[in-house]
Amino acid sequence: MATRWGICSAGKISHDFTVALKTLSPGDHQVVAVAARKLEDAQEFARNHSISQAYGSYEELARDPDIDVVYVGVIHPYHLKACLLFTNAKKNVLCEKPLAMNTKEVKEILDSAKRNDVFLMEAVWTRFFPVSVEIRRLLAQGELGEVKMVRSEFGVPLMHVSRAVQKELGGGALLDLGIYCLQVIFMVYNGEKPESIQATGVCLDSGVDETVTVTLKFSKNRMAVLTCSSGVQLPNDVIISGTKGTIKVPSPMWCPTSLVVNGKETQYPVPEPYLPLNFINSTGMRYEAEEVRQCLLKGLKESAVMSHTDSLLLAEVEDEIRRQIGVVYSQDCL
Repeated sequence: MATRWGICSAGKISHDFTVALKTLSPGDHQVVAVAARKLEDAQEFARNHSISQAYGSYEELARDPDIDVVYVGVIHPYHLKACLLFTNAKKNVLCEKPLAMNTKEVKEILDSAKRNDVFLMEAVWTRFFPVSVEIRRLLAQGELGEVKMVRSEFGVPLMHVSRAVQKELGGGALLDLGIYCLQVIFMVYNGEKPESIQATGVCLDSGVDETVTVTLKFSKNRMAVLTCSSGVQLPNDVIISGTKGTIKVPSPMWCPTSLVVNGKETQYPVPEPYLPLNFINSTGMRYEAEEVRQCLLKGLKESAVMSHTDSLLLAEVEDEIRRQIGVVYSQDCL
C-alpha cells in the first residue's frame, strides 16, 4: 500500500519535494493532494505534477481523509500554525526545517504531535543522504578514532532573496543555512548538548543575521566551529577530524553526493529529476520521504535519525546563538 502524501504550499521547495517523490516507486509513494492559499496556485501545481486533488486552503487539506502524511513547505514563520493545523487534524507531518522559529514554538508542535498520537519529523534531509548514513557507520565503527574537531561552513549570497533578509519572513543566515552546520555537528557528537556556546555575528539593518561564527565545546575537550553567511560564498564543506583520520564532506555539504575518507573519495549520486528543480540535488529529498514511510509502516511517531529531541536541541542552541548576536523575532516576544 502506497504512502499517500498531501503537499502544503505550492512553492519552490514543494515542487522539488514532489519531483523527488516521483523518483521512488509509485507503489510506495503517491501525492494525492496539494493545497495553497490561492486555489489557482494549487490547481497549476496539480496540473504540473499530475495530482488529482487541489485545495485553495490548508484547512481543506487537513480534512482530506485520503492522506497519510502532509509535507509542510511553507516559510519558517508559518510552520507553527501549519503543523498545529495538521497534527490537530490527526495527520502525520513532515515539516521543512527549521521546525519553528524558536524553542517555545518547537515544544508546542512536539506537544501537539504527542497529544494527537501522530508522526512528526523535521525535514533535515541531509541526515538521510547515503553520505550521512556512511558517516554514521564510520564513526560507530571507530574509523576516525576519537573525534576531536568538526568544522562546518555554509554560505551563499542571498541578499537578493527577500525571504532571507526580512525579519517578518523569518530571514537570517542561522535558521536558513546555519542549521545545516549545527545538525551535522550534533550528528557527529550523537546529539550531545554542548558545554559552551560562543557566537559572534554581523546583522543587517533589518535586524537579521548575515554572517555568524560559532564555537562549540563538548565534553572530553571536543570542539566544533561553524560559520554561516547569506552575504558571501563559503567553501560549504564539512571536516570531521579524529585521532586516527579525517572525513571531508565536499560542497554541497547540505545535500552531499561525495565523501572523502582519509583522502579517498567515493561518489553517491542522486537520481535525475523528471522536471527542472529549483535547488541543487533536490531529488535527494527522496531519502527523508522513504524514512517517513518506513517509520509509518512500523507505527513509529518519530524517527531515530532526526528525533524530537534532535529538533529540540537544534532550536535551543539556535536560540542561544541568536541571543548572543542580538537577533530577536516577533515570535520571541509573545
